[in-house]
Amino acid sequence: MLGQRKGTAVMLLVGVIALFLGWHFFSDSTSAGPWTVSEKGILEYKVSMPQYNLSPPEDDGNSTLSAVQFQSRDAKIAALLRIPAPDADAKKGSIPGIVLLPGATVHKEQEQKLARYLADLGFASITLDQRNLGGIDAKADLQMFLKGVEPTEHRMVYDALAAGEVLRSRPEIDPTRIIYAGESNGGRFAIMACALDGRAKGVLAISTCGYGTDEAIALAGVVDKNMVRFYRSIDPETYLYKIAPRPLVMIHSRNDTIIPYQLAEQTYARGVQPKRMHTVGCNVHGYCAQMNEAIEEELKGMVFESTTPP
Repeated sequence: MLGQRKGTAVMLLVGVIALFLGWHFFSDSTSAGPWTVSEKGILEYKVSMPQYNLSPPEDDGNSTLSAVQFQSRDAKIAALLRIPAPDADAKKGSIPGIVLLPGATVHKEQEQKLARYLADLGFASITLDQRNLGGIDAKADLQMFLKGVEPTEHRMVYDALAAGEVLRSRPEIDPTRIIYAGESNGGRFAIMACALDGRAKGVLAISTCGYGTDEAIALAGVVDKNMVRFYRSIDPETYLYKIAPRPLVMIHSRNDTIIPYQLAEQTYARGVQPKRMHTVGCNVHGYCAQMNEAIEEELKGMVFESTTPP
């Protein structure tokens, strides 16, 4: 099942209170190597082209599929690269690409239904097996952060950014037309990665929401600056303003079985223009066919109409 049942603002609040009242590590060091977190809680990375291996492409109907393995920080990340069959009149390097991030517990192979649909629309995609299969452990990551060790959630953002560089390196793909997309927890990482990748054209966030960190911290009475910085650094809502002038697009079912629609509305309200919210009525969490019309409209708008910062 897609998503993370505990990934809500309420659970974050409980975690903050427990940490504040129970145990607390302190360190002035919040950088180790090429990563930093600003006073406002913004994660910063310098991303370089990763080394990667690519298997020979295999025909998969409307596209070809290759297994990818690339180096990212301390790990090798497994992924699937899907390239749509080229149009007879298409120029080399003209295919737009999408970094596609599954929800928690979801393997890259399980995300290929959506990837095939994206190929029907003419988009290449690279789908990751995220660390911990997209699951997070905020308590353990906080301990790492306070000790000056790079948290796993930060590395997962870097993984998405590195996957974007893999796409840009492929000769079939237009490096100026890269989009980040994700479902559930993957949508959270997609928002953060798009915010940090100034060359990306926008983000498509399906069945996701932020954590409402600022409100949770205020209610918990947390005053330690390093704790605040960490929790803000893993909340996609902290990064929403950095997406503009690229579009933030959210799609959510009013009947979502994991993340209530109201939480998505709250995150969307905190975004800045340009932004759009599409509502569907399917009784599932994550992608469903009712989203196709909105996905097609928004993706085409991103690659043909949206702008990127200078």
